[in-house]
Amino acid sequence: MLRKTIVFVLLCLVSLTAYAHGVDDETQSFLLGNKGIAFGPFLYIGAKHMLTGYDHLLFLVGVIFFLYRTREILLYVSFFTIGHSLTLLLGVMADINVNAYLIDAVIALSIVYKGFDNLGGFKRFFGEQPNTKIAVLIFGLFHGFGLATKLQEFEFDKEGLFVNLLGFNLGVEIGQFLALGLVLLVLGVWRRYSSYIKFSNITNIALMAAGFLLLGFQLAGYFTS
Repeated sequence: MLRKTIVFVLLCLVSLTAYAHGVDDETQSFLLGNKGIAFGPFLYIGAKHMLTGYDHLLFLVGVIFFLYRTREILLYVSFFTIGHSLTLLLGVMADINVNAYLIDAVIALSIVYKGFDNLGGFKRFFGEQPNTKIAVLIFGLFHGFGLATKLQEFEFDKEGLFVNLLGFNLGVEIGQFLALGLVLLVLGVWRRYSSYIKFSNITNIALMAAGFLLLGFQLAGYFTS
């Protein structure tokens, strides 16, 4: 029964992630027709994209899963934020084109990495523990390019582009803050029970499985597109 539940949840996550990477008709219409500065709408679109960006959120869930102190959580989330903010702005402003499927495949691998790391896989199989803060920063760079590829699908008016990107990026941070607030609330309640540690292995195995499924989805898209 437990295995069936995990499989069902993972399939739902994959479906939701695939949907999340699309742009709804209303947003698409706005982005295609926008001219000049539109800070507010871009802020809203950024927040909505992060709240529906399940691959980004799955990675962050893995990052904070074993973090208990507020200072540590803020530190790791800051490394992730710095990484994806840099490449989001750089990718769009410098028009650095990266294949969306391949970038999303790396993002999927970041989820696998974090689940494997939480399981103690690096120490167990390689005898060494990677610097987790540097890893979060590096994967944050890839996540930022993932966000940039979504925006690069549209030919933006150069006038006001930087301001609009700042709005989008701020929206991403707001969406991230809201999503993490909910995740921390759920984890905070769950941590009061012994089942949190008892099922931590199963949870992180499920996280890895979700990452591998998303990886397969992106590679299939790359080779068939």
